[in-house]
Amino acid sequence: MAAALALGTAALPSAAQAAPGRADHGPAATGHAGPGPRPGHGNGNGNGRTVDLQVLAINDFHGHLEPPTGSSGTVTREHADGSTESVPAGGVEYLATALREAREGHRHSITVAPGDIVGASPLLSGLFHDEPTIEAMNALGMDVVGVGNHEFDEGRAELLRLQRGGCHPVDGCYAEDRTFAGADFPVLAANVVDEKTGKPLLKPYTVVKQRGVKVGFVGVTLEGTADIVSAEGVKGLKFLDEADTINRYTRELRRQGVNAVVALVHEGGHPANPAYNADCAAPGGGISGPITDIAARTDAGVDALVTGHTHQPYVCSLPDPEGNDRLVTSAASYGRLFTELDMVYDRARRDIVRASVTGTNHVVHRERPKAADFTELIAGWQELAAPVANRPIGYVSEDITADRTLPETPLGDLVADAQLAHARTQDETTDLALMNPGGIRADLTYAASGTEGDGVVTYAEGYTVQPFSNTVNVVSLTGEQLLGVLREQVSGANAAAPKILQVSHGFTYTLDLTRTGADRVVADSVRLDGEPLAADRTYRVAVNSFLAGGGDGFPTLAEGTDPLVGGDDLRALEEYLRAHSAPGAPLAAPAADRVTVVR
Repeated sequence: MAAALALGTAALPSAAQAAPGRADHGPAATGHAGPGPRPGHGNGNGNGRTVDLQVLAINDFHGHLEPPTGSSGTVTREHADGSTESVPAGGVEYLATALREAREGHRHSITVAPGDIVGASPLLSGLFHDEPTIEAMNALGMDVVGVGNHEFDEGRAELLRLQRGGCHPVDGCYAEDRTFAGADFPVLAANVVDEKTGKPLLKPYTVVKQRGVKVGFVGVTLEGTADIVSAEGVKGLKFLDEADTINRYTRELRRQGVNAVVALVHEGGHPANPAYNADCAAPGGGISGPITDIAARTDAGVDALVTGHTHQPYVCSLPDPEGNDRLVTSAASYGRLFTELDMVYDRARRDIVRASVTGTNHVVHRERPKAADFTELIAGWQELAAPVANRPIGYVSEDITADRTLPETPLGDLVADAQLAHARTQDETTDLALMNPGGIRADLTYAASGTEGDGVVTYAEGYTVQPFSNTVNVVSLTGEQLLGVLREQVSGANAAAPKILQVSHGFTYTLDLTRTGADRVVADSVRLDGEPLAADRTYRVAVNSFLAGGGDGFPTLAEGTDPLVGGDDLRALEEYLRAHSAPGAPLAAPAADRVTVVR
């Protein structure tokens, strides 16, 4: 293979330069942690008791080095009159420029991320086990990253390799004259411990020191990580309560004289208004979801929570255990936004002045210049990936989308149909297929992503849709068990945040959202090819290997009998596209009419 490119971080502008205006082409979401105005201090140059401190954050990057496409490549901006628009955003070349501009004029600046920097990545990064993304994060000047659930996609050993470096144990090095060096920054995993020893898998916290400023960062992933990743990938690991863990290490930092603490939490919330610049404090605003409980229980000595996982944008204040406002932020996903937190650090108290903490989400718009060194980095990996990436695998006549806020999507139906077709080549008695929505990572777009032409689906685009390398498995379930699986979509582990499985052609039912709990699945509405579900009949059900293990809160699927393991899910999608599309007969989007929703 051709040599991949080794890059150093481009020199940052002098701290003495004045910060330029960073036009985001629209208002930004801004939050304030305290009730009063920002205190005057007048010594931001670092010579007095207080200094200005900047923290820049991204989250859920997922290896999106190239500009993401479709709905994954836009953010929603709200205008003063209440109208909204979609703004194209993302791409590491633009992100690098944006972060470098943001740092100008800031003597004290720290760049962080709360997890899922890698994993579920497009082909350009995923094909090389996310080495390109780690290189990019190094070049971005990343200071500290908290671990997320997707860092475990390839297991603990691979996560440790990404931190420490070394060539892949199977695929080796991607250039003869170069060994992967690993991350220049610490990856924190405070609440991920070995079941036998109780010790954290990686460092639980780190202290960033800059010219007399010391800030502690504690990194945790969601306690439920084991429920949403491959069981093999986290075998022998235990995931502890997020707030309890942060509190433990905040106390430890305090004993070391580090009073300024920021938590990097790979768990998040859902904003009432999805616009990136929404006012969280406006009537009808705010956020809900797991982060609200975590924030309420997290030590008041933590000065801000930088969060992720839900892929949502927000800058909100939530009360700490003492009832004081504290900033909680998230910058959506895929490098489309970055959060800028500004605050005052008191040298005498060795702490952040809570009332000074403000946050703003900025768009990584594509009107700014590309960072030339990142263009070079991408080009080097593109050269290595091109023989695989550019191969056509199908044709579409329109966008086929997968909006995870909807119960059923056209792309969800397409993937389920593809898995059913593949399963029937292994076991012709297979009755239906079920697909988890979280396993579908991007839209299939009609517009060309490169030089392939409009309507052409390349292998790289298919990989971006399904990057996990799951297999398509078939298991036997009784009708009673199958109904139980449908009910698990809206109950048990999924009660608070339902996960509606995508279903193959011929399988239908009604989802009544006016009801509560498991009753939201209307039992007597379930049909297979028009026939009612029979409780005592055995059905052969195709699911990916992640679901077959009970992943995503579907334990009944793990009870399936007579298992059969087929080919990988991307191969199934490619087979289906080749069989059902051609240059002169492209595939249209399915109607997404298999689940009847009552609201």
